Amino acid sequence: MKPSLESLTHSLLEAAERAGAGAADAIAVDGTSLAIDVRAGALEQAERAEGIEIGLRVMLGHRQACVSASDISSGTFALMAERAVAMAREAPEDPGVGLADPSQLAHAPDSAALDLADPAAEPAPDELERQAREAEAATMACDGISQVESSGASYSRQRIHLATSGGFSAGYSRTGSGLFTVAIARSGTGMERDYFGESRVYRADLPTPEEIGRIAAERTLARRGARRPKTGAYPVLFDERIAGSLIGHLLAAINGGAIVRGASWLRDALGTRVLPAALSLTEEPLRPRTPASRAFDAEGLPTTRREIVRDGVLQGWVLDLSTGRKLGLDSTANAVRGTSAPPSPGVSNLSLTQGGQTRDELLREMGTGLLVTSMIGSTINPTTGDYSRGAAGFWVENGTIAWPVNECTIAGNLRDMLGTLVPANDARPHLSRVIPSLLVEGMTLAGE
Repeated sequence: MKPSLESLTHSLLEAAERAGAGAADAIAVDGTSLAIDVRAGALEQAERAEGIEIGLRVMLGHRQACVSASDISSGTFALMAERAVAMAREAPEDPGVGLADPSQLAHAPDSAALDLADPAAEPAPDELERQAREAEAATMACDGISQVESSGASYSRQRIHLATSGGFSAGYSRTGSGLFTVAIARSGTGMERDYFGESRVYRADLPTPEEIGRIAAERTLARRGARRPKTGAYPVLFDERIAGSLIGHLLAAINGGAIVRGASWLRDALGTRVLPAALSLTEEPLRPRTPASRAFDAEGLPTTRREIVRDGVLQGWVLDLSTGRKLGLDSTANAVRGTSAPPSPGVSNLSLTQGGQTRDELLREMGTGLLVTSMIGSTINPTTGDYSRGAAGFWVENGTIAWPVNECTIAGNLRDMLGTLVPANDARPHLSRVIPSLLVEGMTLAGE
């Protein structure tokens, strides 16, 4: 019988104390994952992984070190603790190092209320294979599809427990299920590809394999005959499935790590306008049945809903304890971590204010420009916000989609781009990042 994750973390803390650590925290993760891929109606690949990983962070004053292992035998804990303490003695001093004050910790966090673990039994491999086959068959049933590059189904279950020598001890479980298809269609002498996939906390919430396959086929067939657009300055509409990347660049710029280093194009933007006045960006870590939800962060602090941007104005940075201390601010309970590294700042669920128009209505408002549905590569200057990415999608003329586009580059400056955002109303509410399609005015497009 496997020991509980709680007992593993407390054993690590006891070993750290015996080894001479001034303070410590420990994390234990028990995970299972299963993935099935099919191609041409036959099983292509089947993978299963399961095991326990443990991580220990020890502190000696303002010095710290982390060690991790997948061995939970009796001799491992003492060895890990001794090595971590020896490493910490040689580590440089870091003024941000330290556990949370007991008054900051979450008390009896109710992770069960977040409904993050599907109570249904783990699906059998043949059930996942059946769903992957059905999704592939639905794709191939659409005229014009040449082949399915890959069709797959997956399932994962993870249990996590965190304990600190400061008195915090809590854990939670989460599950995830996914289904996807990547299709290929011939286009003259070339080929075009596209995909569709979904992932959910509860397996029963997934779309049907037929829907997954149909949408993958429709997206792929729409890309036949793609060509390069003319070079020029045009409005660009980022489709909902990739619009979150724009908000991701904003989040990277307000991450406490970047602010501490002074390596952010928004380093002086606190309290200033970074989005249009009608838009707010809200973090929602307590949203039920959503993949990135959490009742406490990786340092044991309670999470809560907060507006990162309110009415266009930046309200605060994304901070853990370390970056907060270096900036003279409180943590925003945004610490994330794995078993082998110390905490660092990261966000959970997000939502951006939705607009009052559909994507098609924004296309009509745009008139002539580019609808971007996929992107490749990235050249982002983190200190200036200069932006350049390869893009593909559809050319829009007179407010309607005219023909598919590939092999072009869109460029601009993120400060200017984010300042002109016009959102649609098509965000999917089950995603951890509920971001609608976003219209950006006046980007530079490099084509032919």
